[in-house]
Amino acid sequence: MPITAQEVLHIARLARLALTDDEVAAFTEQLGNILEYMKKLNELDTQDIGETAHAITLRNVLRDDRVESFAEREKIFTNAPDREGDCFRVPKIIED
Repeated sequence: MPITAQEVLHIARLARLALTDDEVAAFTEQLGNILEYMKKLNELDTQDIGETAHAITLRNVLRDDRVESFAEREKIFTNAPDREGDCFRVPKIIED
């Protein structure tokens, strides 16, 4: 499905883009290639294929968040830049 330079200019005008003649020519070819590929994809039989959000199956790789005790409490604070008692002191990020 070829696309014309006038259609590219129309799309550019709707998107409020100013295109040079070289860009119009490049986008005309690129959009034509994309539409041609979409036409090829439409030829595929997808009747028995369910809808998916991703091409691959996703799974959570993070462990469950649970409270655990740590025997070497002081070792945790060895790399802390600042502490107050048994707490980490962090820079204030929210103003009053």
